[in-house]
Amino acid sequence: MLNDEWLTPPEIVRACGEFDLDPCAPVVRPWDTARRHFTVEDDGLTQPWAGRVWCNPPFGREAIKWLRRMVKHGNGIALIPARTETVMFYETVWGAADAVLFIQGRPHFHYVDGRRAAANSGAPICLVAYGLHNVAALAESKLGIVIPIINKYKDAS
Repeated sequence: MLNDEWLTPPEIVRACGEFDLDPCAPVVRPWDTARRHFTVEDDGLTQPWAGRVWCNPPFGREAIKWLRRMVKHGNGIALIPARTETVMFYETVWGAADAVLFIQGRPHFHYVDGRRAAANSGAPICLVAYGLHNVAALAESKLGIVIPIINKYKDAS
């Protein structure tokens, strides 16, 4: 059976500080990622977001919807694949975020029962900061290399 719901390793979330909201949290979770959680049952994209947001969106084509919402919200950290050449990355990271942290190594995500997956993520992972407070949190996390986005990419059209 294919699993498409993965938990962020708790040490990554802890290293980034406390969050007010996780709008795309799993229904079943052995640890909290924020003070408040929206699951697929709540449809976190349509709910009001408040405070500092932790966002580990579903990977794949739907991720851009979550990142666009993070851009509009402007206060939080998103965990995404480090696919720096994609349209999604140019629109929601290079064109809108304040910094990106490239995680050292490939983390092992967890199943919803808390068990650590035997295999790593299979791709490089990054954390994206929206808001200067979140840039500082990434710098203090010591999870990898932080690149501030000074000259944000602008679409020439």
